Amino acid sequence: MQGQSLPLHMATLLTGLLECLGFAGVLFGWTSLVFVFKTEHYFEDLCELNAGLMGNATALGGCKAQDERFSLVFTLASFMNNFMTFPTGYIFDRFKTTVARLIAIFLYTSATLTIAFSSADSAVLLFLAMPMLSVGGILFLITNLQIGNLFGKHRSTIITTYNGAFDSSSAVFLVIKLLYEQGINLRASFIFISVCSAWHVGRTFLLMPQGHIPYPLPATYSYGLCSGDGPREEEKKAAESRKLELHSEEFISSKEEIPGPAQQQEPRSFRSCAFSRRFAWHLVWLSVIQLWLYLFIGTLNSLLSNLARGDLALVSTYTNAFAITQFFGVLCAPWNGLLMDRLKHKYQEEARKTGSSASAVALCSAVPSLALTSLLCLGFALCASIPILPLQYATFILQVISRSFLYGGNAAFLTLAFPSEHFGKLFGLVMALSAVVSLLQFPIFTLIKGPLQNDPFYVNVVLVLLILLTFIHPFLVYRECRRKEGPTGVA
Repeated sequence: MQGQSLPLHMATLLTGLLECLGFAGVLFGWTSLVFVFKTEHYFEDLCELNAGLMGNATALGGCKAQDERFSLVFTLASFMNNFMTFPTGYIFDRFKTTVARLIAIFLYTSATLTIAFSSADSAVLLFLAMPMLSVGGILFLITNLQIGNLFGKHRSTIITTYNGAFDSSSAVFLVIKLLYEQGINLRASFIFISVCSAWHVGRTFLLMPQGHIPYPLPATYSYGLCSGDGPREEEKKAAESRKLELHSEEFISSKEEIPGPAQQQEPRSFRSCAFSRRFAWHLVWLSVIQLWLYLFIGTLNSLLSNLARGDLALVSTYTNAFAITQFFGVLCAPWNGLLMDRLKHKYQEEARKTGSSASAVALCSAVPSLALTSLLCLGFALCASIPILPLQYATFILQVISRSFLYGGNAAFLTLAFPSEHFGKLFGLVMALSAVVSLLQFPIFTLIKGPLQNDPFYVNVVLVLLILLTFIHPFLVYRECRRKEGPTGVA
């Protein structure tokens, strides 16, 4: 890294972290925002008010129709968050950073302004605003992840930290809730967030590249503030071509970290990867855990209202506690990457001595991460299933750790288990398919509120059994990587 470029790189890094922390994943602080919406009587007209019912009673969680409508809003928004990963990734790849960020800013600002000027009478606008907010946020994350390329050997740490910042940004809605309780209305808070779009625009043109940040980073690479004397159009095309070559070299070198005869493998097609048993079980692993995480976030306000027996102050306290724990996602996220990196280094050393195949080493380093994520989610599900209010503090902690491990482990496994040239397509595919599964959260919520008469016991039992099913994935991966071990690398 050129010494004169270090201040610019650090400014890009820190402002990108702030952007992810303050804006990218705010959707997942939904529980705090629902508390404010209920106080503002959003969707209250759906409630069948009994004689003598006070106007604020629905905020205590006594209205099934209102809870279902909020659950549906979150279901659609969280679905869009995952499902749109594939098309937004394509937009970023095809039209480069500046165009992708301008689209993100447009969607995000439109969403925040829509929420700012909505009211109880126009609560239906949330069905438009929250998905737009979600898609804009995921585009912010995608365009910022490339910043890790500026820092060479620290690339993975920065990428996982940005993912953690995405998780932690859910605490923003807690801040809005606390400000609301101090007399600052919802409109003022969201207008302020909308005004911050000027900062996003300035960062787009001053601290971000127009194209993509290459990896490895060429010595003469410049962008943003330093790009005034940059190459002409023809040179830009040549630089883009060189970037593709560098990516190819990176993919090849990553496969050849461990020398040996087992390195020579026939190239696999995208179709063979997408229809493989390995990918199918990974999809099950991700979808089941994600469904439980989304269902918990989307129904937490209703759950706390039931456990607190309608005590609004108690619901507010636990809602704040949940939002505060979400902030620590930025601290939890890098640990999964560090675990995998350390195990990979350990297995590489052993493989150099035994002549084991590189693919077996990569798979073995992923097994503990997959199993630990399933174990954390199992503990989280068991705690959430026990109807004891103080126990939910432990549930909140396990939830944020599980979520941090899940998404980092998902991306890491795909890079290790499949050819690098298919990573983008497989990542988009697995996120899109898991998003379809996440739509089940709304019928599950309706089932609990309706036929089960607000008793989630049987649903929780089924979900816990499904989480136990996710342990099959790390077991099969472990068995497969053991079959590949040996001097020849063949089962």
